[in-house]
Amino acid sequence: MAAGADIICFSKDWHEPKTSNHHVIETLSRTRRVLWVNSIATRSPNLASGNDLKKIARKLGSWFRGTERVSPNLRVFTPVVLPLPRSRAAQALNLFVVRWGVRRAARLWGLAKPQLWLFLPNAVDYAGSFGESAVVYYCVDEWSQFSHLDGAFIREKEARLLQRADVVFVVSSALEEAKRRSCRRPPHIVRHGVDHALFARALEQGLEPAPECRDLPRPVVGFIGSLYDWVDQDLIADMARRRPDWSFVLVGKIMTDVAALRQAPNIHLLGNKPHAELPRYCRAFDVGVIPYRLGDPRMQSVNPLKLREYLASGLPVVTVDLPEARQVDADALVAAGADEFIAAIEQAIRADNPDRRRARSDRMRSESWEARVADIERVLLAAQTGVSPRGGRAAPA
Repeated sequence: MAAGADIICFSKDWHEPKTSNHHVIETLSRTRRVLWVNSIATRSPNLASGNDLKKIARKLGSWFRGTERVSPNLRVFTPVVLPLPRSRAAQALNLFVVRWGVRRAARLWGLAKPQLWLFLPNAVDYAGSFGESAVVYYCVDEWSQFSHLDGAFIREKEARLLQRADVVFVVSSALEEAKRRSCRRPPHIVRHGVDHALFARALEQGLEPAPECRDLPRPVVGFIGSLYDWVDQDLIADMARRRPDWSFVLVGKIMTDVAALRQAPNIHLLGNKPHAELPRYCRAFDVGVIPYRLGDPRMQSVNPLKLREYLASGLPVVTVDLPEARQVDADALVAAGADEFIAAIEQAIRADNPDRRRARSDRMRSESWEARVADIERVLLAAQTGVSPRGGRAAPA
């Protein structure tokens, strides 16, 4: 495994809302060349879904435009695949087409013996295809538990990947425990970081709050993140009914039916916003919330990016009882149900002041993506040299 090697990574689509995949790869690309391969289809599309139709159109447009240069060291390649993950014929064709396209893009850029980074379990089919020096699996979720994916199919792919990967990174203790049993080598926990410099801008006096929020009745209870089925809409709607004089602002891509939220006049669905603009929304919030469905089994392993982003912006936080939330900051208040959430929000707002906001943000300085990627690089170097970053011996890669 070559330290500082070029990277080919298989991930979600580059132009989707930013996740840890983007942050890690962007940080790595400051010192390495990276070829990012857009999504290779983990499920069949829903042709009745506007989101899916837009995604198909975007991918076709990207394919016709060719490899996109995002920055000097980062390029994005969009393969066109048949979105039939359970069809052997479709998968055989996809393997041929994607391998040919990625190899060509890598050859034209002069990539040699790259590390192959896989963020999605089904990308294991491409391991060994590019003369890679190592295979790295970066696991951010319990993919088999997603309602829109075929759980058995994903479990089979991930089991192969855990045996094939030279290094496995996970973002939570629950994922570390779950994957350790199947890994060829012990996984490494690298929890999410935060773009502290960006979100700390919310504390700057000269930063104007987002225009959609300027005239809303206060307090403004804010949520930033894509609206998937694990967001507890019943909880949000219940709070909105009980506090009709409060404003509930949800910023993020709508990925599920939100009819229950649209009925409340004090719930404001603003849709997806550019990542660079999020501090302006944090500036407008009085408190940030994480209202996930605790009954969803994924909540035991989830590590929400928004928690550190709220804190880096200085916001007080009220969250459901996520195991990883307790690892981040003692200042975050834990609640369950509308009554507890409302009481915690009121408590957080009463106790808030500029000094506490600055202190919250300052505590997140050491949680930057630069710090996380430095940890990643130490693990990769240890795998190359056989010297554990904790001082022992690491299994050679």
